[in-house]
Amino acid sequence: MATLQIDGRALYYEVHGEGEPLLCVHGLTVDTLGWALQLPSFSERHRTVIFDNRDAGQSSAGTAGYSVADMAQDALALADELGLASFHLLGISMGGAIAQEVALAAPNRVRTLTLAVTFPRGGAWAHSLSKVWSARVREMPRERHVDELLLLNLSEEFFENEAAVRFARDLSLQNPHPQDPEGFARQLEASSHHDASDRLPTLSMPTHVIGGQRDILVPVWKSEELAALIPDARLTVLERAPHGLSMERAEEFNRLVLDFIAKHDRAAV
Repeated sequence: MATLQIDGRALYYEVHGEGEPLLCVHGLTVDTLGWALQLPSFSERHRTVIFDNRDAGQSSAGTAGYSVADMAQDALALADELGLASFHLLGISMGGAIAQEVALAAPNRVRTLTLAVTFPRGGAWAHSLSKVWSARVREMPRERHVDELLLLNLSEEFFENEAAVRFARDLSLQNPHPQDPEGFARQLEASSHHDASDRLPTLSMPTHVIGGQRDILVPVWKSEELAALIPDARLTVLERAPHGLSMERAEEFNRLVLDFIAKHDRAAV
């Protein structure tokens, strides 16, 4: 557990395990606690690096707007600090947009790229969503915001298990470092302006795109679009899976991530 100072801002990070490095970038509003179901598996095989994006968790809050590319530079600064000349890269949702920008900025450093439930570009619809959703979050109590996030991220099947829903809700509400509504708005605004669609065809590292068939936050067609833009990208769609598949379908998700990396590590030997 440590912090990296970047231009007067603190970036909180953790390193777990040994082996080839795996840099993990999470999505909107999620901090390092969001990797709880991945760390045991990932750290058995990899030196796993997780961190809080700016405006989340124990990293510094922003004071002005920024871009997904700016957040990618945070991730690269962390890789530099840890001496990672090259690394496997995993991004989920907004973290997948950040990972795209990392791969585009430093393609020779990214050994494999895994992009889960994410998108190649925002656009006018995303800009409008950002404004409407941010305004709503500013006006609602934290408990209602958590309830809305659970509905958007988890499946109907999950909600049939009342005890599981209650556990997930309580865990979210007990987070000792909740995100401020303004931080949520800044992250969402940055995400809405992400557009790598015209640059993604230049990527050549092994890439795996993972989508959720029943993702209502980032629909599966966005994963399909993303995979089509990256040469030779592999596309895996988890049947009946929601946006929060790294939580709800953690065992399957972890296996997909690790098996893809292992396959290409062996091929590189």
